[in-house]
Amino acid sequence: MVLNYIWIAFFLIAFAIALGKLIFAGDTTVFPSIMDSTFAQAKTAFEISLGLTGVLSLWMGIMKIGERGGLVAALARLLSPILCRIFPEIPKGHPAMGTMFMNFSANMLGLDNAATPMGLKAMQELQELNPHKDTASNPMIMFLVLNTSGLTLIPVSVLLYRAEMGAANPTDVFIPILLATTVATLVGLVATSIYQRINLLNGTMLLFLLGICTLVAGGTWGMMQLSQVQIETVSTSLANVILFSVIILFIVAGMRARINVYEAFIEGAKEGFTTAVRIIPYLVAILVAIGVFRASGGMNVIMDGVAWCANAVGMGDDFVGALPTAIMKPLSGSGARGMMIDAMNTYGADSFAGRLACLFQGATDTTFYILAVYFGSVGIKKTRHAVGCGLLADAAGIVAAVIIAYIFFG
Repeated sequence: MVLNYIWIAFFLIAFAIALGKLIFAGDTTVFPSIMDSTFAQAKTAFEISLGLTGVLSLWMGIMKIGERGGLVAALARLLSPILCRIFPEIPKGHPAMGTMFMNFSANMLGLDNAATPMGLKAMQELQELNPHKDTASNPMIMFLVLNTSGLTLIPVSVLLYRAEMGAANPTDVFIPILLATTVATLVGLVATSIYQRINLLNGTMLLFLLGICTLVAGGTWGMMQLSQVQIETVSTSLANVILFSVIILFIVAGMRARINVYEAFIEGAKEGFTTAVRIIPYLVAILVAIGVFRASGGMNVIMDGVAWCANAVGMGDDFVGALPTAIMKPLSGSGARGMMIDAMNTYGADSFAGRLACLFQGATDTTFYILAVYFGSVGIKKTRHAVGCGLLADAAGIVAAVIIAYIFFG
């Protein structure tokens, strides 16, 4: 229901702004721009789905092998003591536990191509446990919020873009990004737990959260010992080794279980193809709404309003130049990336706005895109508190990014 109101709001606000430009400023280009954007975004949505088809087919096929071979179930049993605390409504040892863990691990390592198929597979398994098929269950919402918080240990793409834009030290945003994305994840976890009345104050969970913080700190320290070239080499090699090792591990597990590995892969690949087709309408809906809002000038209105408020209270507007990245990130990953590059190009890669834009890009994930893809893949229409908790995690990441940027670069 919330997503419905937000979707309608994008169109109505865009129409009001465009109409105002036409009447009061005589801007005759705004409505053609909006219509061009609707066609372009609809095409983009289809191209994204088309691009996902091959990747989804591959990884859903691999996941099916792991499922049949018992590896996913074994992983689920191993992780039950921890994940059952966060997902108390999921039976212990359920395959969704193993799939979700693999999705979280892929996200933390920046392996987007593997994370999305694993996430969609996990959502399908959670839907099997869902008594109300058109309404998001508590485990679904918790899983989605943890995805939208965007916890990533190695923000390789941001560092590479900074290097390409001529930053003197491209890795100087590494620690700030890790701190900001950790804050977003913890806020998302706590907010959803409060809403779902999940008790996080127990020894197992506290030890787990301490382990996550230690892992972040250890990864930060390790990466800070390397040069930009070494970071790129290590992270890329690590990602490829992990991905191929997962494929080999699943195949070997299938062989040990004496299943027909090839047929299992084909069965899973068919599911991946079907899933890619199913999410097309949801992607078209959300991307067209975002495109209309951008083309109308809604983004500029928000920026001008924030700048006025910041100056009015005397805090300055140094951060406003990076704000488009923060606003766009929950809506569109590619759009936010473009805004980040534009900020570095306009203000300089080593400027406060340029660095802050990088922090915004790395602190959170594309909430509405994930909502559309994950919930759309299983036909969820009523999202309950998913949007609110996801946006709260985004807001926490954005606020943390601003504060951390002033501490490190202000």
